[in-house]
Amino acid sequence: MFQLLYSLVQAIEPLLVPICFCLAWGILFLSVWTVLSAIRDGVAKAKQMHQIPCTNCQFFTNNLHLKCTVSPSIANSEEAIHCRDYSPD
Repeated sequence: MFQLLYSLVQAIEPLLVPICFCLAWGILFLSVWTVLSAIRDGVAKAKQMHQIPCTNCQFFTNNLHLKCTVSPSIANSEEAIHCRDYSPD
């Protein structure tokens, strides 16, 4: 049995180096691509969250229990980006 396994390893040995080389670079490429995609998505989300005008509104209370006196259900959320009740300080 070990003789069969040894002959199999001897047969594919010339292919192991190129296969391992390609797999290593493929894993490295996918890892870098995943990290860059996560950074890109995080920056896009941060840009969107910075468009929320609640902290500059006169109805914003900065209270944990009641953040906005006019529209408390959408305060500090993405729905508040185009809030029709927004009134600057």
